[in-house]
Amino acid sequence: MILNIVFLILGLVLILVGANALTDGASSLAKRWGMSDLVVGLTIVAFGTSAPELVISVMSAVDGNAGLAIGNVVGSNIFNVCAIIGITSLVRPMRISKSILTTDIPLVILSALVLLTMGNTSLLDGSKTNMLTRVDGIILLLFFMVFMHHTFSSARHAASGDPAAKGGESKRKMPVWKAWLWVAGGLGGLIYGGDKFVDGASGIAAGLGVSDAVIGLTIVAAGTSLPELATSITAALKGKTGIALGNVIGSNIFNIFLVLGCAATVRPLPFGAVGNADLLILTASSLLFWIFGCVYKERTITRREGGVLAACYVGYMAWLVATA
Repeated sequence: MILNIVFLILGLVLILVGANALTDGASSLAKRWGMSDLVVGLTIVAFGTSAPELVISVMSAVDGNAGLAIGNVVGSNIFNVCAIIGITSLVRPMRISKSILTTDIPLVILSALVLLTMGNTSLLDGSKTNMLTRVDGIILLLFFMVFMHHTFSSARHAASGDPAAKGGESKRKMPVWKAWLWVAGGLGGLIYGGDKFVDGASGIAAGLGVSDAVIGLTIVAAGTSLPELATSITAALKGKTGIALGNVIGSNIFNIFLVLGCAATVRPLPFGAVGNADLLILTASSLLFWIFGCVYKERTITRREGGVLAACYVGYMAWLVATA
């Protein structure tokens, strides 16, 4: 138990340090390339902070542990929207641009609806088991390719309409080699720290007699989402809410389309203990994210709305534990 606690603390420290380095490096590269903070959050940062989910889900698929692979993604995405957006908004209200509300968040909702549909194939074809097949995995990867094409096309369009974006800023605070070093070191700290955190948390949970299903949807999901939480809060404190929003949006899309796409392509994944209640909560939280962004004309997720999202996550955790 003591070793697990050490892993827990070590993992958290590495995650926090890695998130800070990643945010600084990514922001510097964004300015050099003429890319917005949002695009960097949707791509580089989102991929880096989704790496723990990718590794764990693919390894779980290889080992035949489908429940952990799917539960990790579903739980992580619920954590991203409810806990990360909620807590980050409590730290600093998050202003949302019109393009995020009309394009990016709807893609998050679409990804949740696609997974909900794939999780109910038994209703469509009369099969006894709901399963992500290899064909489903390929379809998810195709969705991911469309998302990446859209993201980079939007970035090029924005740059072509803004001469300043093409040339970048004349004053750069960080040399390019240092920015890449910060990004690489930050990602390394996030991935290794996330792995140690999950090891420690899983060991503690197992010692307390918590079931594998609850571990997958709660501790493993929260542990692999800590990079997103740390990165988003750090970015928000530095006034870079574009990175914070892009990080969550990109990570949710990456998790379903890329992570589950890769995992299901490696090996078909039965949903098992991950049921409609979890998939519906994921879809509802994504819708709530969009609704809160539309409530006020200034398109801001306020501290009050952030508190509601965080409370929803606490309620979901309590329900999971009560029904385990």
